[in-house]
Amino acid sequence: MTASPPTAPSPAAPLATDRLLLRAVRRGDLAAVTRLWTDPEVRHHLGGPVTEPVIRIRQRRIVGAPGCHAVIRIEDDVLLGLVTVEPGARNGETEVSYQFLPEHWGKGYAREAVAAVVSRVLEDAPSVVALTQEANHRSRRLLEAVGLEHAESFVEWDAHQVLYRLRRG
Repeated sequence: MTASPPTAPSPAAPLATDRLLLRAVRRGDLAAVTRLWTDPEVRHHLGGPVTEPVIRIRQRRIVGAPGCHAVIRIEDDVLLGLVTVEPGARNGETEVSYQFLPEHWGKGYAREAVAAVVSRVLEDAPSVVALTQEANHRSRRLLEAVGLEHAESFVEWDAHQVLYRLRRG
């Protein structure tokens, strides 16, 4: 008996909310996604804008990438941001991360998208975590609004970080 070859993970399964569609990243999304990686406001608490060589690598890898959700506003098909799910990323726990273009901040889109993804993760995983810089008060409020609780603080990437967690149940 021969072993079956491993199968590649599938792209993120689509997920819809009242206003949003979360789906796999498509080639047509690359301009907006590249803005997420280069916009100084978006990247303020994420280590700064990404360099051109890293952008080229990311552009090749993100289309259809497992766990990476393009957040699309249903009413006009505009890409607002990304929500990414990485099973086992942090001490075996599933990590959720997100970034949204500044013109879409303050409208509840990130909270709506992250809440939907966290709910989906907790259908299969015992917990979910998210990490943000201690100084990123907007992100911290978002995580608390969707039910995650401060679990620990530490220094990583030369900045004070906070880890939030939500357990199923």
